This record gives sequence, C-alpha cells and structure tokens, in this order.
Amino acid sequence: MKHAFVLLALIPTLALAERAADKPAFGTDKKSYDALMKAEAPYIAKGRATYPAAKKRFLAGLPRGYSFEVRKRLVDPGGAAFEEVFIEVDAIKGGKVFGRIGNELGAVRSYRRGQRISFPESEVLDWTIVHPDGREEGNYVGKFIDTYKPR
Repeated sequence: MKHAFVLLALIPTLALAERAADKPAFGTDKKSYDALMKAEAPYIAKGRATYPAAKKRFLAGLPRGYSFEVRKRLVDPGGAAFEEVFIEVDAIKGGKVFGRIGNELGAVRSYRRGQRISFPESEVLDWTIVHPDGREEGNYVGKFIDTYKPR
C-alpha cells in the first residue's frame, strides 16, 4: 500500500470561511516526510512545552474576538495517509480537546473541514492564539514550516 505523507503549511485565521487553501510543505515521499519530521521536532517540543500556559489563558477566557487553535496530526484508518491540521478549540475538559477541523484536507480522506473532533491533549503538537487583527501567538511549527527549505 502506498502511503501519502502531507504536512500542510497552515495559516490560522479568524473563521473557517476565511481560510486560504493550504499547500503541501514538502514532497509526498517518505524520505521528505522523515526529513521534515526531524527538522520540526524542536518546534513541536516548544509548542508542547508552552501549551499549558496557553491552555490556562484559554480556560480563563480569551478577550472577545480572539480564538484558540491547536495543531494535531490526523491519520486515515490503517495509516494510509496523514497530515497536520489546525483544530479550532471549543473546550478542553478532562484531558481532552473538543473542537472543529479548521482547514481543508489534502491527503486524509476520512475527515473534513468543519468536522467536530475530540482527542487527548497528549496529541496536541502546537497551539496558536489568533488576535482579532490576525496577529498570532505561538504557532511555532507553522512559523518554522513557512521558512522550511527541504535539502
């Protein structure tokens, strides 16, 4: 079975309808994927390390017009395809994140944009707080991918 590996250069926005089409950040072969996973590992570590403080702010209530998003890897059944997406967070309770998929999917076919989803917080790769004017806090992985140049 051929595996599809897609990591999207995702840009969080204020509403689902405003999301731009995402473009793959690298080739779909396993070697390209493995190289990117190695390169982005420090940024995932930073996102995970700073997530508790961002979560605390979200739970305390963000100001009006702000949104909280987390980055998660989705996998099709059987592992045939996977990609990273933003989840627009509605709630975090009992160690689980509840939200909606915030972008179009490229490789993964068993999920869709806007779909409600819940998952363990341990699957959070990164986080973003989006300000009403579009500025972002966090999004360490996304900012890295914006500058990533495969060798």
